[in-house]
Amino acid sequence: MEDFELLRRKKRRRKAKLKLFARFGFDVDNCSYPSRLIESTWGEDYDIALYGRLGIYCHNFQKGTNFKFVRWEKYDVISTADVHFYVTLDARDPASDSVFSFQTLLCEDSSSNFPVRWNTLACRIKCDDAVDERWDDKAVDDFYKDAMPKWLSDEELASDNKKYYVVQELELQENDWLHLFTEIAFYSKTNNELTAPPPLEIEKVVVVTTEDTEEGHEKLKAQNAIFYVNYKYNGEYTKWARDHKAVIRKTMDGKPGHMYLEVVTAE
Repeated sequence: MEDFELLRRKKRRRKAKLKLFARFGFDVDNCSYPSRLIESTWGEDYDIALYGRLGIYCHNFQKGTNFKFVRWEKYDVISTADVHFYVTLDARDPASDSVFSFQTLLCEDSSSNFPVRWNTLACRIKCDDAVDERWDDKAVDDFYKDAMPKWLSDEELASDNKKYYVVQELELQENDWLHLFTEIAFYSKTNNELTAPPPLEIEKVVVVTTEDTEEGHEKLKAQNAIFYVNYKYNGEYTKWARDHKAVIRKTMDGKPGHMYLEVVTAE
């Protein structure tokens, strides 16, 4: 009876803690299980920087801003069925050259079949508002819910040039988030060994989306899309010095700060 009561109390405390994190997770200083607060002067952890940069991309995409990542300041980790990272970082607005505090909540649900399954649930200028952690799966088109697609063949690409859009060289330069997506894809296949952004060169990107667009380049602005990326690594590690392929799927459920990014390699 005593063991049952103790277990019930633990469950109660855990439930209360999860509610607390849903509201104040970015600033809860609690080093006991299941969370841990990490603070850094310079923000060296490369994976945390990727989480923060992805959050800034989501905000820029949804709000039309052009914020830039500076460094991450601190993060908190809470482990439930998935792993939630509450990241506080410094961002810069080039329009005013101001630096401010920015928050990203990222849920990681990766596996051997899905090296990257990253779900942003909050991407915002720092505030104390509660986070809406409920992903609305019904709002996402069924086209994006199946297993990750196989690599796009040359025959498929040639069969329907309206369905597929090949990103132009100038667009690769103008849309730096394509390099972020590619960087995340490469990071996933290196068993998280990277400690800094690698020298990658994108050779080709093809975009597929079910959303109606008048011009092919407008597919880059689709909320839901699949990207087929050819790229190569130009760094010093010879074991990675070859051509690489990745299939990247981005979906949104229409809620502010919500985005799902899935990546599989295609070699």
